[in-house]
Amino acid sequence: MNRWLSIILVLLAISGAAMAKPDLSQPLGPTLADRGSPHYRFSRHELASADGQRHYRIWIATPVQAAPRAGYPVLYLLDGNAALGALQEAQLADLARRGPPVLVFIGYATDLRFDVTARAYDYTPPLPGGEPVIDDIARQRLGGGADVFLDLIEQRIKPLVQAQAPIDLMRQSLWGHSYGGLLTLHALFTRPASFQRYIAADPSLWWQGGFILQEARAFLTRPQAFDLTLLTGGAVRERPPAGKNEDPQVRARREAVAALPANAAERLAEQLATAGHGPVRYKRYADLGHGPMLPASLGPALRLSAGDDEVITRWISK
Repeated sequence: MNRWLSIILVLLAISGAAMAKPDLSQPLGPTLADRGSPHYRFSRHELASADGQRHYRIWIATPVQAAPRAGYPVLYLLDGNAALGALQEAQLADLARRGPPVLVFIGYATDLRFDVTARAYDYTPPLPGGEPVIDDIARQRLGGGADVFLDLIEQRIKPLVQAQAPIDLMRQSLWGHSYGGLLTLHALFTRPASFQRYIAADPSLWWQGGFILQEARAFLTRPQAFDLTLLTGGAVRERPPAGKNEDPQVRARREAVAALPANAAERLAEQLATAGHGPVRYKRYADLGHGPMLPASLGPALRLSAGDDEVITRWISK
C-alpha cells in the first residue's frame, strides 16, 4: 500500500508541474483544422520572414455562416500552433450563435506547439539605440524583432486574410499569451491603430527589467483611443530553493519575475484606465499558473472578438 501511495504522489507531483509550466517541446498533434468543424472552414498558408530565417504557418478559420454587411470581425492569435491546439469545437459552436469572427492562427512551420527561438525574436521589442537584444531566458536566442514581425502581420498576413473573407476593418482584435502577451502590449503602445482590441494573457512584463512598462508610460503621454483586456494567473508554483545545480534558464526567469511587484499587471491596468481613453478590463485567475493561462484566456478572447464585452467580469473603466 505504501509503495502504491508513493507512486501516486510522484505522478501527482509530475502532473502538477506540467500544469504549472507550458511544455514548449510538446508536439501539436491533430487539431480542429485536421478534424474539421460544421461551423468553420480552415485553410493553411506558409510564409517566410523577409530574411528567410523564420517560417510561419497560418491557419485561417472562416465561418460557414454568411458575413454581415460590414464583414466579419477578425481575431489574430499569436502562438498559433498552441492556440489552435487548445481550440475546442464547443467554442466554435458558441461563436456561431454570437456572430462568428474569422480566426487567424499565426504559428510556425513546425510540428511542435511552439518554436521557441523564432518567437523569442518575433515577440520581443527592440531596445532604444538599436543595441542587440539577447533573450532573458536563453542566452543563445536573439530578440528584438517585434516591429519586423508586426510589419509582417500588417503587410502580408492581413492582406492574405482579407483575400480569403470580407473583413470588418473596424473590428480587428489581437491576442497573445506570455511573450505573445508582451508583443500584444508592445503593439498597443507603439501602433494602437493596427487593431481595435488588444487581449494580453499573462504577458511577460518582467522582460528586460520591465521594459514594456516604460513603453506604457510613454504611451500614456499621447492621447489615443484604445481597448485593452488584461488577463493574469495568480497561482505560484512552489520551487525548490535555488542552488548551484539549478537550471540557468529556470533561475533567469525566476529572478526576472521576482524583480517586479506581484501586482504589476493590475497596476498597469489601473494606470491605463486612469488615462480615460478607452475601456480597460482586468481579470485575475487566482488558481491558474502561467501555462494554463493560455487555454483559459482563449475562450474570453474568442467571445470578446465576437462583441461579448461582459465575458470579463471586472472592468477597471468603461
